[in-house]
Amino acid sequence: MIIDAHVHLWKKQAGLVDGMPVYPLENGRSMLKGEVRQMLPPYMTDNRNTVGRLIANMDFALVNGAVVTQEYMDGNQDAYLRYARRVCPQRLRVCALYEEKGEVDTRGMDGIKVVAERLKDRDLTHHEAVFAQADREGKFISTDLYPGDEQAGSLREMIEQYPNLRVAIGHFAMITVDGWREVVRLARHPNVRIESGGITWLFNSEYYPYPSAVKAICAARDICGMDKLMWGSDYPRTMTAITYRMSWDFLERTNLLTAAEKQQFLFDNARSFYRFSELPDIQPVRHMAE
Repeated sequence: MIIDAHVHLWKKQAGLVDGMPVYPLENGRSMLKGEVRQMLPPYMTDNRNTVGRLIANMDFALVNGAVVTQEYMDGNQDAYLRYARRVCPQRLRVCALYEEKGEVDTRGMDGIKVVAERLKDRDLTHHEAVFAQADREGKFISTDLYPGDEQAGSLREMIEQYPNLRVAIGHFAMITVDGWREVVRLARHPNVRIESGGITWLFNSEYYPYPSAVKAICAARDICGMDKLMWGSDYPRTMTAITYRMSWDFLERTNLLTAAEKQQFLFDNARSFYRFSELPDIQPVRHMAE
């Protein structure tokens, strides 16, 4: 079984990056910071990144469960994610978006997304209230840090202040940027994990089967242990370069990880951290290229 710890969903994209609007065009393209970018695979011609399409892709790629995170570039998707959670309660866990204003509405949500790299004030101790809320309500925090170790110290303070709070650090600690080791060391705390959403983006220039990405996973393992690492795809953005299945099966093909380590990374660690219980057994369907 497989759990994806980092996917995105939206019915309509309407976000902001650096004060500039992000909005859909056509054929999977969006306007991002004044530049046309291929935000989705081109077959998503209506630019809707829906839960139905995610589940279809999960079934085809043999992914049993997924965690839906958020990003400011997509706009606040809380309402749509509540709907997605209601229609797929077994297979999905979802995050409410922290927007630097008061308490987060966590009704129907499993966690809170703190887009730390895009905060106006990147000192996470100045955002203690959201960590306190997640701890109080038994939610997890999902966060993507600013590249490097700038935020490692302030996040460490929050982790130590709220030792029972589950914290997942995304984008695999931006392992291609100096300072990543300090971020990975945070996962030595009992309730902290590192998830690999976007790792194929970080090593996009190398492309499939991403040998350097596998070596990066091994390097992180040697710092914090394999039991602290989780697989994530960053669906659907990374699907502009590869298929959904390619985002995980490059790990199946390596001999640098043991079968037990692959099981931990692809399933066991995420299952316990995000508190999945019953997941469907997905049977493969032969495709037309076989």
